[in-house]
Amino acid sequence: MDVIINFLRTDLRTATPILLAAIGLVFMERSGVVNIGVEGMMLVGTLFAVVGSFYFGNAWLGAITAMLATGLMGLLFAFLVVTVRANQVVVGIAINILGLGLTTSLARIVFGVNLAPPKIDTFKIVSIPFLSDIPILGPILFNQMLLVYFALLLVPITHYMLFKTTIGLKIRAVGEHPKAADTVGINVFKVRYASIIGGSLLAGLAGAYLSLGLLSFFSEGMVAGRGFIALAAVIFGKWTPFGTLGAALLFGLGDAIQIRMQAMGSTVPYQFLLMLPYLLTVVALAGFVGKSSPPAASGLPYTKE
Repeated sequence: MDVIINFLRTDLRTATPILLAAIGLVFMERSGVVNIGVEGMMLVGTLFAVVGSFYFGNAWLGAITAMLATGLMGLLFAFLVVTVRANQVVVGIAINILGLGLTTSLARIVFGVNLAPPKIDTFKIVSIPFLSDIPILGPILFNQMLLVYFALLLVPITHYMLFKTTIGLKIRAVGEHPKAADTVGINVFKVRYASIIGGSLLAGLAGAYLSLGLLSFFSEGMVAGRGFIALAAVIFGKWTPFGTLGAALLFGLGDAIQIRMQAMGSTVPYQFLLMLPYLLTVVALAGFVGKSSPPAASGLPYTKE
């Protein structure tokens, strides 16, 4: 039983950066914006979180630093795709390239070409009194880092915001029919700007969790496709928060399996184990998604007449 509990707890931890980034993407996608540049944003978040933690000596200040950095990237992305009306896919690719080049260069400038990781403050596990003592569920759900709790709480909050509030109605209206939304007085540009920047902040937080919580260091390219997996989780989850949660847990399962198998000393070459999260993503999207329709105006720039 302990093995199963540890496995599920690991699944939740490995799914958290995917879930945080994916929830940010839900806001963007629901407003009609496709951002495949979330991989680059997460990568920037991982570095700036480490830099912030290194200089300020506090993991939470590191997370705030990461969010500020990705928030600025989100502002740049929003300017290009909303105001300039550039192709969203092309800009997303450029953001990924920018993120990889920027983090590689800055990491070498700040820390040098040093094989030893810098000493930084990291996120700690916080057990919730009484709840963590519940058999089976307690150790899995209530013996985690604070960002894991936040990611889980974010799911119902996002669902309520999108489907039960006026703000959510505006976001969905802009994503489905921006011209009609504009006609009734909704500022399409402001809604998309806010959705992109808000989603980018969550991408930065996902990166901060990855470097200060899950791995506790920065290395070049360490996001390793998780941004694209987050995008797949949104599609697999049919652009809904709860569906995205299920997809993130499913895709995090691949990471949890390869970690557990390596810890058990599996004779399977580790390269094959590292393939599991990506293989699971491809199989899930190719075989089980079925017909799913994004918001009608997804990826389409809006021109105010």
